[in-house]
Amino acid sequence: MDIKKISPNLSVSDQIKLTDFNALKSQGFQSIINVRPDAEDDGQLSSKETQEMAIEMGFDYVHIPVVSGNVTDKNVADFKEKLSEMTGPVLSFCRTGTRAVTLWALAESGHLSTAAILDTANEAGYDISSLADRLDLANKKLSKPQRTFDNAHIYDVVIVGAGAGGLAAAGSLLKRDSGLDIAIIEPRDTHYYQPGWTLVGGGVFSRNQTKRPMKSLMPKSVKWIKAAVANFHPEANSVIIEGGEEIKYQALVVSPGLKLDWDQVDGLRESLGRNGVTSNYRFDLASYTWDLVKSLKAGKALFTQPPMPIKCAGAPQKAMYLSCDHWKRTNRLNDIDVHFHTAGGVLFGVADYVPALEKYIKRYNAKTHFLENLIAIDGDAKKATFSVTDADGNVTEDVRSFDMIHVCPPQTAQDFMKSSPIVNDDGWVEVNNETLQHVKYGNIFGLGDGISAPNAKTAAAVRKQAPVVAHNVISLLNNKQSVAVYEGYGSCPLTVEKGKVVLAEFGYGGVLQPTVPKWIINGTKATGLAWFLKEKLMPTLYFDLMFRGYEWLAKPDILTHSPILHEVDKACDFEDAEKRV
Repeated sequence: MDIKKISPNLSVSDQIKLTDFNALKSQGFQSIINVRPDAEDDGQLSSKETQEMAIEMGFDYVHIPVVSGNVTDKNVADFKEKLSEMTGPVLSFCRTGTRAVTLWALAESGHLSTAAILDTANEAGYDISSLADRLDLANKKLSKPQRTFDNAHIYDVVIVGAGAGGLAAAGSLLKRDSGLDIAIIEPRDTHYYQPGWTLVGGGVFSRNQTKRPMKSLMPKSVKWIKAAVANFHPEANSVIIEGGEEIKYQALVVSPGLKLDWDQVDGLRESLGRNGVTSNYRFDLASYTWDLVKSLKAGKALFTQPPMPIKCAGAPQKAMYLSCDHWKRTNRLNDIDVHFHTAGGVLFGVADYVPALEKYIKRYNAKTHFLENLIAIDGDAKKATFSVTDADGNVTEDVRSFDMIHVCPPQTAQDFMKSSPIVNDDGWVEVNNETLQHVKYGNIFGLGDGISAPNAKTAAAVRKQAPVVAHNVISLLNNKQSVAVYEGYGSCPLTVEKGKVVLAEFGYGGVLQPTVPKWIINGTKATGLAWFLKEKLMPTLYFDLMFRGYEWLAKPDILTHSPILHEVDKACDFEDAEKRV
């Protein structure tokens, strides 16, 4: 929490945590205005949680959700009204504080001069100069519209998102041409190694091993624009960030990731982190998973998987296998009733790996439930409700009790992407499945979890996608065709016990794509070497090679001609019940 004083009565900050409330109280704050919509980021404190803690601590609290980059006149009017009514000092917060400052600035227009407002914001560390025309208009000094930024700096490449996809793309681009003028748009201060959260939940990693400061991973030659994206203007070759500033490019790489939609399951968000409800899909909860596993002596343990698409399709059952392995090693498994509930019709979406997984299902005496989707949780009562589809397509609801439940949340496209002109009807960046070039805008490319290609959404997929994107972007900048192709590679190291992994590697249509010969690692079997790769080598491969453009065993296939556009089958198909073993 970084608090900046804006006026005698108002301060702003970035996202607050539950642990910040005591500090806010000690600093004399009386009221809190939350201007951030729920579920913008993983692990973000919900408005309900914030309100409950604020009331408990004696704060006056109000929530005015403002969409990043779209501060409406109504938002401003609501903010101005509440600020005038609340007892000061008041703290207003959002992701970075920018929206809170923007609301204050627009609320003060007509009272303070534009120059005074901009100077005050600048002294607090916020550049809101893009609001100048809007402030002038509000002050009735000018009648011209907002600036179009026609003379703005034009970057060679702009990258949206500094997750695995964005940083890997930057590394591969700079490896090919170190002189490229690149900007990365990313509002977050921390980068998370999400593949490690399974191992946190299994007691192998500490959660601090899975995070690094974003600054430490940004290439030194890259301009880091620390802001959220508000909109895309592909016809103008520009991206609009929060505050209204326009960022221009010759080529655009979009890697927005996806949204963990906890609110699709009724009661889930309120139940997480207590009453035995956990998920390895959130940084702050993976260690709670391990706490539950260690403490459970007997009872019923449920593990769930929603409909596709989800990131790392094997992660829901990895949590189950590692939990069962611990219970077996500590002689508790016979007293724990283990159930795996999946909305899909198969245990895993590539049939070649199912026999090895079935052996562990039998070993741990786990019960599998297909076509069962979690729709509600009552944490206090320890009840989970599933929609159950029978062989004839009839849907009923079934309520199951639990002592522990590990939930994989439903997953969708990011909210800020859904209304953009570069996505399909489901909100995914619409790219050619092989070249990863946008199907309509030739100078836009996509990679990572947020694209439309039917590959498995894994960090391993990025390892093969980034070189393809980099090659094709360089080709574009040199007026050449996109001829590097991606064949749908993805990898899911299925941790079936502590010390053994089924290393699933496959591409479009479920075709196996092993990285090394079968005699070294047989991916269809559980092996200790694959565990060594997962635990020891993959973090190094991720941080020290992939992000720096070292394409170890990941060189793209280069054609002599542009690939012919054609449809490809899903790489990982959980829907085909005929594959069930």
